[in-house]
Amino acid sequence: MKPLTDSAAVAPGVFSIVEPDGSPARAVDPPLSDEETIEALRWMRLSRAVDERALSLQRQGKLGTFPPVHGQEAAVVGTAMALDPSRDWIVPQYRELPAMLRHGYPLERYLLALKGDPLGSAIPEDVRVLPMQIALAAQLPHAAGLAWGLRRRGLDGVVMAYIGEGACSEGDFHEACNLAGVMRAPLVVVVQNNGWAISTPRERQSAGDTIACRAQGYGFAGVVADGNDVQATYHCAQEAVARCRDGGGPTILELMTYRMGPHTTADDPSRYVDAEVLDEWRRQDPIERAVAYLAARGGFDDEAEREMAEWVDATIDEAWAQASARSAPGPERIFEQVYASEPARLAAQRAGAIGRAGG
Repeated sequence: MKPLTDSAAVAPGVFSIVEPDGSPARAVDPPLSDEETIEALRWMRLSRAVDERALSLQRQGKLGTFPPVHGQEAAVVGTAMALDPSRDWIVPQYRELPAMLRHGYPLERYLLALKGDPLGSAIPEDVRVLPMQIALAAQLPHAAGLAWGLRRRGLDGVVMAYIGEGACSEGDFHEACNLAGVMRAPLVVVVQNNGWAISTPRERQSAGDTIACRAQGYGFAGVVADGNDVQATYHCAQEAVARCRDGGGPTILELMTYRMGPHTTADDPSRYVDAEVLDEWRRQDPIERAVAYLAARGGFDDEAEREMAEWVDATIDEAWAQASARSAPGPERIFEQVYASEPARLAAQRAGAIGRAGG
């Protein structure tokens, strides 16, 4: 498998640009400018703050179970920044909130989804994002079909689908990659290898050295990058997106990161995560790495930090206020967003449900 770049890596086969302390990993210019890195940091900080706020609200009984992005922000944001929201599509699993927000999905709808409101999964018509998928890898055949459809229509859009390494054990992963490879579909499959499929470790999922090496069997590119380095994730995603646009076919982009929080708020990772390993990964925090990189370049000071914190808090406060102002969903909302034209049988079911609720 030919590598996309001959640059050195912090570990064999893992592409990186910035060290955990913010210093250069090699003598190359980072692909993101200081302004773009600050933008990436803003999305990462917003994501981390949403995790913290949602955890508090969930513990108060105001939100349902949710999956934190904590520790994986650079993997999500760096890849998303390689996309053009006006023509490219995101097909998420359930741990890609900052990518969805950057692409135009409203934060208040995410909060509504966590509140159990069906409107949360209703994507605005001008936003090229599919709804979050809870069943592992079930969205990948849709992503492959969407990418193939873009190519057949002569459009230059690219589809970026996100999964964790656990989803690579599902048949849908193989079927989607096989079809995308045969059809040269413009699909980038981002595998966030965070070490755990709920409580099952990576080494119990596959005997292969990497997930990306499977791409060779499908006839397209596979790349492994440092998922906690936003410069590296952007660089590799940018190359993959460019290859798609040029007709070069799909890419499996495996990003080595770590889930520093629970799988979801229904999980207790202290039962299976080694505390020493977790501490080591915390020293590689993707947000702290980006801050250290910018600070070393003089591109981020205390004033910039304060302004960003204020923006993050205001953004979450506004989204929560909007989500809270919406009345609790009644039984009629379960019938919404199902058919473009409601069939008679569904109309009858709706009428019966509303009648029973009213009675």
